[in-house]
Amino acid sequence: MSTAPVPESLYCRRCRRALNIRFNNLGVIVEYLHAAEQRGQRSDHRPEPMPITEIPDPIIECDFCSTPDAAWIYRCANQITDARRVTAQVVAVGDYQARHHAARVRRTDTEHAFTQAWGERWSACQGCADLIEARDLYGLIGRVVESLPAKLTRGKHLIRTRGQLHERYSDVFDTLAPGRGRIAPGHPLGIWTHQAGEAP
Repeated sequence: MSTAPVPESLYCRRCRRALNIRFNNLGVIVEYLHAAEQRGQRSDHRPEPMPITEIPDPIIECDFCSTPDAAWIYRCANQITDARRVTAQVVAVGDYQARHHAARVRRTDTEHAFTQAWGERWSACQGCADLIEARDLYGLIGRVVESLPAKLTRGKHLIRTRGQLHERYSDVFDTLAPGRGRIAPGHPLGIWTHQAGEAP
């Protein structure tokens, strides 16, 4: 076993929890977000980013279902998501009047809002790791959906949330690197095991 060179994640110095990074269309960092904020929760302080190896006793949560006892680290290709914002919506005037201000949108114009960087390193609790090892994509999505706030899974939001998770986790599964790292005290980047024939 050995410690593999995994790109370091950024954590908040104040609360010792993971941060996500957002870039503008020029690749410049415009915002750090607590991972919990990404899942629809709130934080009571601004992020203070530092590499995880400089955080004493970091709180490593599962990047999938958010449980606080992550046990494993997986690596995959760097995951990014481009978010767009609506700048204009066009409706037909006659349609708008006939439908009492409830016309269908004929065209929607958008522009780049930010790029969300998910990174190459994903931590997983034992339950999520079992589904990853089995390559059970739908089982993982179901487990994650059960852990999300109701505002992200109620009614029509459930379809959109499941679709977003399917897109994100499909990329993770498609680009998983061999092996995984076991999170241990003093080893926040994991102690990595390698399959037979791999270089340590």
